[in-house]
Amino acid sequence: MAAAVDPSLFKDAAVVLATAGVIVPFAKSFKINSVVAFMACGALLGPYGLGGLVASVPVLRAITVADPESLAGPAELGVAFLLFVIGLEMSFERLMTMRRLVFGLGLGQVGLSAAIIGAAAYWLGQPATAALLIGFGLALSSTAIVVELLSASRRMTSSAGRASFAVLLCQDIAVIPLLFLISVLGAQNGGSLIASMAKAGLQACAAIAGIVVIGRWALRPLFRLVASTDSSESFMAATLLTALGTGLIAATAGLSMGLGAFIAGLLLAETEYRRAIEVTIEPFKSLLIGVFFLTVGMGINPAQIAAQPFAIIGIAIGLVAVKAAIVYGLGRAFKLSAATSIEAAIMIGPGGEFAFVLLSAAAGAKLIGEDAISLVLAAVSLTMVTLPLCARMARLLAARLAKPVILPEEARILPPLDQTDRAIVIGCGRVGRLVGAMLEEHKKPYIAVDSNPTLVASQRRAGRPAFFGDATKPDFLKLCGIEDASALIVTIDTNKAVDETVRVARALKPDLIIVARARDAAHARHLYELGVNDAVPETIEASLQLSEAALVGLGVPMGLVIASVHERRDVFRRELKPAAAPAPALPRHGRSRRL
Repeated sequence: MAAAVDPSLFKDAAVVLATAGVIVPFAKSFKINSVVAFMACGALLGPYGLGGLVASVPVLRAITVADPESLAGPAELGVAFLLFVIGLEMSFERLMTMRRLVFGLGLGQVGLSAAIIGAAAYWLGQPATAALLIGFGLALSSTAIVVELLSASRRMTSSAGRASFAVLLCQDIAVIPLLFLISVLGAQNGGSLIASMAKAGLQACAAIAGIVVIGRWALRPLFRLVASTDSSESFMAATLLTALGTGLIAATAGLSMGLGAFIAGLLLAETEYRRAIEVTIEPFKSLLIGVFFLTVGMGINPAQIAAQPFAIIGIAIGLVAVKAAIVYGLGRAFKLSAATSIEAAIMIGPGGEFAFVLLSAAAGAKLIGEDAISLVLAAVSLTMVTLPLCARMARLLAARLAKPVILPEEARILPPLDQTDRAIVIGCGRVGRLVGAMLEEHKKPYIAVDSNPTLVASQRRAGRPAFFGDATKPDFLKLCGIEDASALIVTIDTNKAVDETVRVARALKPDLIIVARARDAAHARHLYELGVNDAVPETIEASLQLSEAALVGLGVPMGLVIASVHERRDVFRRELKPAAAPAPALPRHGRSRRL
């Protein structure tokens, strides 16, 4: 007979899943931010909420988490996956394009905010090291909440959205050296700080070099091999192994798991598998990030807030005021409009999740006292909870002041998806390559995607913008920038995949120009019903081209032949396209004689 299972072993996991699967969707129906919902649930179900009443009301044990440490492992994984995705979203090209805002506006915000907040903490009696770490921790903002709010309101493409993202990008980069600094300071045993940093630096460089060398040598062949199996489960396993494995290597070397995962993301950002990896990891990242914010909420002590309300509220107001003033001043110095600067300032002003990561790590290394940590993090939590309200107020205030202006050239790339007004070519085979060559000849920007890793790799080696992924998945097409694409050209020869790609693309963007390759007349008719602007049947087009070559060879003048082929092609199109077609036909002028 099987041994009895202790339900308490799985109770915390059930609480997390119930929060993510039931409470958060319910909160979203009332337009409550998911991060705020996780934090609120953590505060309610944690040891300072209902969990503190378990002794007197034992039945509450089934729905609460009395020991937040039991979720520490999944929460740390959540941070690692967040940094992994941040690494994926970065690239050398993007950083260089946005360098003026990222390393100017962003670096200025982090440095000035850390200096002013750190000086205030030192003036209030904190030791120099603690004040420094508090300054940097509170200088950071919430990437998770701000990006979600901007995306939900479709403000990522606005000037304020792009400026905010540039600052957040710089902050995310700054987290890596700050985590390293904390590990060095925590490991120091009374010796020379310079000697400790030199020793730790050598150890870190060796670990990072090992990760980079192994990654560059192994990651692309690994994902090419896994992708060739056409197994989504294997691809998912390889993705999770890469993020977790590099994190563990870094942790073994005395660094943070997040640093290792971040490096792995950077290595994969330049590969053709980047967007497919983002789609694969999104559900895991969201759930684990939710666990992290759940643990953040569990650290909120309502009794402490009630005991020191003025101190916490004062810190929260001061934090937002200082950071907002710095961002506004820097924004104006970088020639952003008043409206853009104010909206970005209010979005960046509140604290963020990395304050919990950095200050909790500092507390674990005995660099900051528990009382100071508790007070500061309570204020940060308060500012994060009010972020949705701040975002709404920022939009209203910016709208009253002035119309947003276009940012400088370096800010025109839409983060984090590299979306521009380009065509998307589905398929890297013979037809797809020819279409791409024609687009290049006419200087039309495009990206090509295919689920065949060998074809994608050959295109990448030829210097073409090709990515691995499944175009029938809505999330993947979104990552490819379909919402801002000018056209979708489907060149693959599998009827089912063509149909599903067209169906998904038309649902995502009803006014998108879609041109699709069809097997025959019947398939072309079906594609018109699905909503393509134009369908090109292989059998009919081959017949027309054969007829054209034969007639010219028989001595019929070229002009008459071309006119006849055009006329016959239009006849076929009218016969195939339904009378009440869901998508308008492409304009006839300027069309090539051969499709």
